[in-house]
Amino acid sequence: MPTILRVDGYEIVIYLRDHLPPHVHVFTGNCEAIINLHCPKGDPDIRESFYCKPKEVKGALEVVSEHQQILCAMWKEIHGNF
Repeated sequence: MPTILRVDGYEIVIYLRDHLPPHVHVFTGNCEAIINLHCPKGDPDIRESFYCKPKEVKGALEVVSEHQQILCAMWKEIHGNF
């Protein structure tokens, strides 16, 4: 479970043996949000969240949106596909 990025209290992870579509798991506090990346084009969106407050979900989506290009590149490096 490599941590790809840490920003403003959010930890963004891509699991090594994960499945399509490209997505990341974002953790903060007790919250986990799973966000689809829509690589290579399209805006990220929330697939599901667990134990998250609306503010945490919004923040996770903002962080992923800001770093989408690098997260898509990391997904491709780890999994080799979109």
